[in-house]
Amino acid sequence: MPLTVRSFTVGPFAENTYVLHDGGEAAVVDPGTASRQERDRVLDYIERRGLRVRHLLLTHAHIDHVLGCAAFAHRFAEGTDDGGWCLHPADLPLLQNATVQGELFGVAVQEPPPPARELAHGDRIELGETVLEVRHAPGHAPGHVVFYDEAGRQLIGGDVLFAGSIGRTDLWGGDYETLIRSIREQVLTLPDETTVFSGHGPPTTVGAERKSNPFLQG
Repeated sequence: MPLTVRSFTVGPFAENTYVLHDGGEAAVVDPGTASRQERDRVLDYIERRGLRVRHLLLTHAHIDHVLGCAAFAHRFAEGTDDGGWCLHPADLPLLQNATVQGELFGVAVQEPPPPARELAHGDRIELGETVLEVRHAPGHAPGHVVFYDEAGRQLIGGDVLFAGSIGRTDLWGGDYETLIRSIREQVLTLPDETTVFSGHGPPTTVGAERKSNPFLQG
């Protein structure tokens, strides 16, 4: 079966939380849910389809992507392959300072649990018949990763690349040149028809961004 990607736009930052599923197995990616109502929307989707949450994945640990970490870990961590959230170690300082990030933006945060697994470039994550390839793509955040479904030509891209734009580089650990290099090496090397599911805004394709994204011309 092809990988199904379902997005939920949530939280004060209009972040896209994703549920990926294939063959009854699911992954929750970047839980930006800031309220019980938002969390219940995601849970209802999972429960109505009888999905088993096999993985809890983070592209990075900025506040808008981890608001719901504690709640989803409480609900699903024991049943996952790794026993909790998976995160690249370079973003551990961000996760550990989630409450501080929240204070800076005036957002209350339930402290996330420590990650259960360290993600690394080249890791492979199985979900039903789908295999997700982990690609390290720093620049927006030091430990930012993306998840690539080669068979389905789909990329869960976090805040690396948006429709017509790119991720911010003015936050802690951000670097513009590093981000552009990550996009060119980890995203633009994928087929043009690859759908990019971003952390904010609508999906796009690699080909569309290669052709018209103003940050990627020249």
